Amino acid sequence: MSDDLSDDVSDDLRDDIVQLRDVVDADLETFLVFEHDPEAVRRSRFEPRPRDRFMRHWEERVLGDPENLVQTVIVNGEVAGNFVSWWDGDRRFIGYWLGRSYWGRGVGSRALGLFLERETTRPLYADPYKDNTASVRLLEKHGFQRTGIVTHGDDEHIMLVLPRHEHS
Repeated sequence: MSDDLSDDVSDDLRDDIVQLRDVVDADLETFLVFEHDPEAVRRSRFEPRPRDRFMRHWEERVLGDPENLVQTVIVNGEVAGNFVSWWDGDRRFIGYWLGRSYWGRGVGSRALGLFLERETTRPLYADPYKDNTASVRLLEKHGFQRTGIVTHGDDEHIMLVLPRHEHS
């Protein structure tokens, strides 16, 4: 989704302790704040939902679907964002959102690595907004490959896929 997830950070910032855990209801308030951050909205080209619609979406479609894998990102004990995977037809997608104060610290890379240990479906798809270069770069660093462009409304997004593991 939205963030500057660069790994190009100094070593002293790499001391952050990054963990994943199941989402609890209290996390949703923090996720809502992150979704409404103007810079995150600009980078992701994602229209933030009003609070009631946001809560309903999370409770019914995200947490309410047992086939979704939904994890809260915790950094040094604080809620930093979320990672989600879901089915869209016969494709498994991944999405994520980190709060702006966690951008550029390597948090996204470490959290994605942890998430990909739990989400083992391959191929796995992602489609960040084309100008969200940090998000595209993060996914590519973890083995996602560009397969084309898709449109959501008037916006172009890059389709990326993490291929099946090779067995040989």
